[in-house]
Amino acid sequence: MKSPSSSSSSSVRKNSYCSYLITISFIIFVTILYGEDFTCILRQQFIHYQQLDDHFDQHQQKQEKDEVVPFAVGTTESGCDIFSGEWVYDEETRPQYEEEECPYIQPQLTCQAQGRPDKAYQHWRWQPHGCNLPSFNATFMLEKLRGKRMLFVGDSLNRGQFVSMVCLLHRVIPEGEKSFKTIESLTTFRAKEYNATIEFYWAPFLVESNSDNAMVHRVSDRIVRGGSINKHARHWKHVDIMVFNTYLWWMTGMKMKILRGPFDGDMKNITLLEGADAYRLALRRMLKWLEKNMDPQKTRVFFTSMSPTHEKSFEWGGEQGGNCYNETTPIKDPNYWGRGSRKNIMQVVKQVFQTSKVPITVINITQLSEYRKDAHTSIYKKQWIPLTPEQIANPKSYSDCVHWCLPGLQDTWNELLFTKLFFP
Repeated sequence: MKSPSSSSSSSVRKNSYCSYLITISFIIFVTILYGEDFTCILRQQFIHYQQLDDHFDQHQQKQEKDEVVPFAVGTTESGCDIFSGEWVYDEETRPQYEEEECPYIQPQLTCQAQGRPDKAYQHWRWQPHGCNLPSFNATFMLEKLRGKRMLFVGDSLNRGQFVSMVCLLHRVIPEGEKSFKTIESLTTFRAKEYNATIEFYWAPFLVESNSDNAMVHRVSDRIVRGGSINKHARHWKHVDIMVFNTYLWWMTGMKMKILRGPFDGDMKNITLLEGADAYRLALRRMLKWLEKNMDPQKTRVFFTSMSPTHEKSFEWGGEQGGNCYNETTPIKDPNYWGRGSRKNIMQVVKQVFQTSKVPITVINITQLSEYRKDAHTSIYKKQWIPLTPEQIANPKSYSDCVHWCLPGLQDTWNELLFTKLFFP
């Protein structure tokens, strides 16, 4: 005789089996009824879960990579995306320094000295959704940089970020305890008491090019040596914190000329590549150099994403034919992105860095900077070439909607860098 528990167990199994058959029958019926639609649903669910698995694997790999993070003293709170947020007007804590207090700002970026009548652009603070950025602490950062080198490598936009960093730090260093000098492509700010340097190296393409002269680089026929980086990179060795950028110079709208030999050769072996493909070639060469020369236990590497321009005001609902000239407030639409073509080039960064054997932290300044049509130098910069009467009559024609006033937006870029450096 079966025990009561045995009978009950048998009954449960029968019921479960019947439920299973009913479920299978229903699935078969729906599959026959809806055919391709149902198959598509299943495929989408599979892709969804596969993506979750991939995300989990990447998260696990990231955790393993991040076991030792040089310079880190804490972490950003879980779930906080510091690059997603809004601009908040703040007259109490912004700006973090005054334009006239920082002697290192080039006249191309001193908007007040060049006659800009408003100051609102200096008072916007970036506020991530649901969390806060740690306050930038100059003394703390200098202590962490004691005996170290921090190097910005790239174009004039990265130079602006470098100058912003110097302005944020120099105010806590006594006079006589700091120096600032430029020798060819390398500019060095030294904090003597800390035996620390913050440096900028001019290399707009990262790889070797015919635009490598830091003073004379307005070359209309740009040529790069896609596989050649050592001319520049020999200056980057033994750096503790590296901040790269390169983007704007690749976006000519034309194919890039890639030289397969030295610049002192016959210059005949030139290949034409689409901008994105040439860009990918340079990033891969940078990555190869990093993997060979970087020690992840001691060095941190950052890459600043593309800095947007605001050359067509109709893109944010402004008048036809306008640009950033006379813009004094940020774009309020949280969904504003700007020109869609920029997304493609950022995909190149993602694709290349996904293959990296060394950790590279992307400082994603793109979207938050898209909102800041008000923060460009516009017409308020030193003009190295005299303006024509026609230009003077139409300020929009010579308005710089690429570079940014200091103090201003690029100070926020450095707050984000500060956060990712010490609180990854």
